[in-house]
Amino acid sequence: MHTENKSFGSRRVCKMKALARLVLGLVIFDAAVPAPTLETISYDSESYDAALEDLDNLYNYENIPIGQAEIEIATMMPSGNRELLTPPPQPEEVEEEAEESTPRLIDGSSPQEPEFPRVLGPQTSEDFPTCLLCTCISTTVYCDDHELDAIPPLPKNTAYFYSRFNRIKKINRNDFASLNELRRIDLTSNLISEIDEDAFRKLPQLQELVLRDNKIRQLPELPTTLTFIDVSNNRLGRKGIKQEAFKDMYDLHHLYLTDNNLDHIPLPLPENLRALHLQNNNILEMHEDTFCNVKNLTYIRKALEDIRLDGNPINLSKTPQAYMCLPRLPIGSLV
Repeated sequence: MHTENKSFGSRRVCKMKALARLVLGLVIFDAAVPAPTLETISYDSESYDAALEDLDNLYNYENIPIGQAEIEIATMMPSGNRELLTPPPQPEEVEEEAEESTPRLIDGSSPQEPEFPRVLGPQTSEDFPTCLLCTCISTTVYCDDHELDAIPPLPKNTAYFYSRFNRIKKINRNDFASLNELRRIDLTSNLISEIDEDAFRKLPQLQELVLRDNKIRQLPELPTTLTFIDVSNNRLGRKGIKQEAFKDMYDLHHLYLTDNNLDHIPLPLPENLRALHLQNNNILEMHEDTFCNVKNLTYIRKALEDIRLDGNPINLSKTPQAYMCLPRLPIGSLV
């Protein structure tokens, strides 16, 4: 009886081992099917038990609980058949993102024109965009020290333009055409000797004009919106400034005309003028009504506090009535 029970237990253990091997083989086979393999594995009825025996010896599954083995195997992801977590962007989305990320420094052309000139400004005569040849920051264009011999085409929303230390010889009437936002022009240290009559007159927002250190002999008509004018160190002579050129510039605060060939003070001067620099010219005389109103002795010109007449062949002591309305005396020779 004892022998029979022992034999029955042995057969039962063998059956359980066979069943466990079969279950493990099915689980492993199911996990291995989707994985890529270098060569096809085939099983037949004769070698199936041998394959299970080899797997049993290799992984020693007798010491691992069946449930744990199933969980570990089930959590493995086949490396050859993984799906993307997020779908790739559609072509339209890619185009929209690229358009939004494109930098636009200055819009110098209409929307129908290509993107290249919109970003880098209009083309110059050298086939370079202005903002590639110069430097454009927001509405300011810097073209200093680039050996330019002409004003480059500027983006339409340019407000501040600097082109100092170049070789520009002439300012044409179309150089600043349609630049309705232009407020400051600085062309210091060029070779400018000629300016067309309409070069500045039609600029509705122009406030500051700097043309110092050039070869200008005559100023064109200027817009009445100017608040700051510097034409120092040029060649302005007797006819270099039109009569009553500054009369209607009610907001003009600073007028610098030093180092020219002027022989008179350009009158009348705006009431709000604060600084008038005329040193190093050829001014010989001054009238009593140059700054004051001789018919109104109570008149006081409060704004004009800075007058420079030194370096001129004029004796300021000969016309003392001309300064009675000023808060300060002009700087110049009293002998």
